[in-house]
Amino acid sequence: MKVRVLYFARLRERFGLAEENVDLAGATAADLVAHLQARGGVWAEELAAGRPFRVAVDQNIVTLDAVLPDNAEVAIFPPVTGG
Repeated sequence: MKVRVLYFARLRERFGLAEENVDLAGATAADLVAHLQARGGVWAEELAAGRPFRVAVDQNIVTLDAVLPDNAEVAIFPPVTGG
């Protein structure tokens, strides 16, 4: 299964990457985050438990137990506030 992962704001800057394709079989959002954390360094730091970030699948914010459909667009971004 392939998903397109988009990074925004602080995460884009820290990872030095705006987007990438990731292959994971039968994955949840948590599986994807764990896969990215396993890269170590800034990936493990920014995606660590307790760090503020959100995940959206096909433009809908989801919890980490959400199953990722094949060819999904997954966005990972810091929380946003508005006024």
